[in-house]
Amino acid sequence: MILRLKVLALALCTALSAGAVDFGALKPKGYVSDFARVLDPATIQALDAYCARVEQATGAQIALVTIDTLEGEPIEDVANLLYRKWGVGSKTSNEGALLLLAVRDRRSRLEVGYGLEQWIPDGYAGSVLRDMRPSLRERNYGQALADAARTIGEKVAQAKGVSIGQQPPLRRTRPEPEGFPWEVLGVVGALVLAMLIFGGGRRGGPRRMGGGGAGDLLMGMIIGNLLSGGRGGSRSGGGFGGYDSGDSFGGFGGGDSGGGGASSDW
Repeated sequence: MILRLKVLALALCTALSAGAVDFGALKPKGYVSDFARVLDPATIQALDAYCARVEQATGAQIALVTIDTLEGEPIEDVANLLYRKWGVGSKTSNEGALLLLAVRDRRSRLEVGYGLEQWIPDGYAGSVLRDMRPSLRERNYGQALADAARTIGEKVAQAKGVSIGQQPPLRRTRPEPEGFPWEVLGVVGALVLAMLIFGGGRRGGPRRMGGGGAGDLLMGMIIGNLLSGGRGGSRSGGGFGGYDSGDSFGGFGGGDSGGGGASSDW
C-alpha cells in the first residue's frame, strides 16, 4: 500500500512538472507576444505597428508580453529572463523595455533596459503600471497595453527630440449609450407595409402555408435586408485601431537589463 502511494505521488509530481511552463523556451512572436491569448488580431497588429514606429523614430524597442500565469515564480525573475533571452533593445545602446502581464495572477512588470533607465527610472515605470489598472480591472488588456506603449514611446521620443508620427488614441473605449430602437421600429414598419402591399389582395378564407408565391419571397428579402443592414460589424476591444500595419518585426537587437523597472498588481 505504501509503495503504491509513493508511485502515485511520484506520478503526480511528474505530471505537474511536465505541465509547468518553461519561460526560457518562449520565443517572441513580434513586438507583441500574446501567450495568454487575451488580444484580438486587430489589436496585436496595431500594437506591433506602433512599436515598429517607435523603433524607427527612436531606436528603442518595446516588447509587450502576456502570459496566463507565473506558475508561482516572481514576476521580476520571469520578466528579466524573457528580456535577456530575447535581447530587447540594441546590443550597443540597451534601449529597450519589456512590459509583462500575468493575467491570472493579476500582476504586471515593466522591465527597463540599461539605456532607458535615465528616462524611465523606477518611479516613472511604476506610474505607467498604475495608469494601466483601470483598463486591466475591466479586462481591457488591449487598451492597457496601448496606453502604456504610447506613454513609453512618447517619453523616449521627447527625450531624444524626435517625433513618432501617427499616434494611437489614448481614449478608453466605452459602450455607446442605448438610444431609441429605430432599427426595430423600421423593421416592424417595413413588415406591415409589405403585408399591406403583398397580402392586400387576399380576401376571405384562411391563408395557406406556402401559398404566398413571389410576393412572400420578396417580402422576406426586404425584411432580411433590413435586419442585417443596420449592424456595422463588431468592435475591437483594444481601442488602438486605425493603424497602418505595414511595418514588420525584424527581431530584437541583443540588449540587456539589470533589473530596473517596477512591478504592480491590479
